[in-house]
Amino acid sequence: MAVPSGPVTASTDAERAMFQFVDAYDRAYETAATKHGLSVAQACVLGRLADPRGMRELADELGCDASNVTQIIARLEGRALVQRRTHPSDRRSRQIVRTPDGDALYAGFEESFAFARAAIANLSPEEQDRLTALLRKALGTTD
Repeated sequence: MAVPSGPVTASTDAERAMFQFVDAYDRAYETAATKHGLSVAQACVLGRLADPRGMRELADELGCDASNVTQIIARLEGRALVQRRTHPSDRRSRQIVRTPDGDALYAGFEESFAFARAAIANLSPEEQDRLTALLRKALGTTD
């Protein structure tokens, strides 16, 4: 079950709509992950491994303790979805890479997680551009 992403009572309609959207997104993400035998955390980590990553880099990106990432990686390794390899430029460190089985499973996950594509399809191209600009502005980003 997904954890609610906001307070029970939002103070504005915009907050309420944002919380509802995030909750629906989270539920759809969890459903897609479960369909593929993954936890939400495992799906998230697999998605970040399109390129090799170090454990510390993954932990920093996810905003969690390295020991949590270690546990997730161990479970994914146990299913042969990822493997640890020696870093090409620093033989003392290791990188985590998806295996071909991990690539295939994640591709299936991405295909079944259609929430964002379906939501965006409800908007015209102009509305999509406006939404993109507004979300970036709300997040304080420009890219």
